[in-house]
Amino acid sequence: MSSTTPTSVSPGASPTPAGRWAPVLALGGATFSVVTTEMLPVGLLTSLGDGLGVSAGTAGLALTLPGLVAAVAAPLLPVAVRRADRRGVLCALLLLLAVADLLSALAPDVIVLLVARALVGVCIGGVWAVAAGLAVRLVPAASVGRATAVVFSGIAVASVLGVPAGTVLGATAGWRWAFGALALLAVAVAGTLALALPPLPAEHAVGVRELGRVAAVPRVRRGLVVVGLLVTGHFTAYTYVRPVLERVPGLGAGEVSTLLLGYGVAGLVGTFAAGTLAAHDPRRTLCAVAAGVGLAVGLLVLAGGSLGASALLLVCWGLAYGGVSVSAQTWLSAAAVPRAREAVSALSAGVFNTAIALGAFAGGRVADARGVTEALWLGAGLALLALPLTRHRD
Repeated sequence: MSSTTPTSVSPGASPTPAGRWAPVLALGGATFSVVTTEMLPVGLLTSLGDGLGVSAGTAGLALTLPGLVAAVAAPLLPVAVRRADRRGVLCALLLLLAVADLLSALAPDVIVLLVARALVGVCIGGVWAVAAGLAVRLVPAASVGRATAVVFSGIAVASVLGVPAGTVLGATAGWRWAFGALALLAVAVAGTLALALPPLPAEHAVGVRELGRVAAVPRVRRGLVVVGLLVTGHFTAYTYVRPVLERVPGLGAGEVSTLLLGYGVAGLVGTFAAGTLAAHDPRRTLCAVAAGVGLAVGLLVLAGGSLGASALLLVCWGLAYGGVSVSAQTWLSAAAVPRAREAVSALSAGVFNTAIALGAFAGGRVADARGVTEALWLGAGLALLALPLTRHRD
């Protein structure tokens, strides 16, 4: 297995290079919007709790709940909209996201906020299930790797730009305005999708039985396990990376934030680098990604109080993890027959979101019982467990 074998560009797509990339960029805007909305409470937990009169732990459910709902929604939404045009589905999901953000901004209490955040989870799972595998229908074969990287770059751009900007707006104008701004963004992205995407009729109606059949394919099953191990390992460790960095003598909150910004930029670079490499050999690319994540996290623990070593390893971690989504999607798309691409994207999105929640939970339990460095060791070990699976040749 060396690369995917894409189908031709969908009817209705523009034959010009600019016309082919406009829909891809619109999909990147959609993933940026849902990831920014998903992660925004990280920077607003204190003000959310104070504004709604609840503890920080209760306010943290605003981050946990969407991930859990997304894990369920990702495989089920393609079944529910099995014959609908995918352009219409994506536009509807972004409009629902706008409603959820507006409801969050106006929430009088935490119950209403959590209802809104559950709707966000539906949007997250649905957008990833539908959008992740669409690049192959929008650009020529030679450009699929780069186009897939653009779609997945929404994750890194949200970390580098979206969440920090929302946090600043929340700190200056209040957390309700931050959610209100995201509602406007979602409406704008929905309009962009409606204008930029060609008609995208469902290639194949996805049913529950088909999800089971696709998951039973050995290469797909192995790829999903790799995704589960890597993402669980990453979030087990990354949830507690700040206190580990704070061990470095003289490193204050501002310097830690700068290091994490560097991590985010490295993740964006890693996404595009992995997209290019995975288009030629997804197995080896994912193997390198797994080794990079595991080694960077493990060595970060050993770096101790060295600022230089910690900064270098954090950048290496960002580079490696930035390649997880795009290389895994390329592997899984190659493992599935063309008619099952959306089914495998839905399964991958479900596993991914489950792993996020599991990683954060496992890291918390280990950090409480054994300390934050042990959480990083566990994360590194889980990532390295994926290596034997990526090294297996089909």
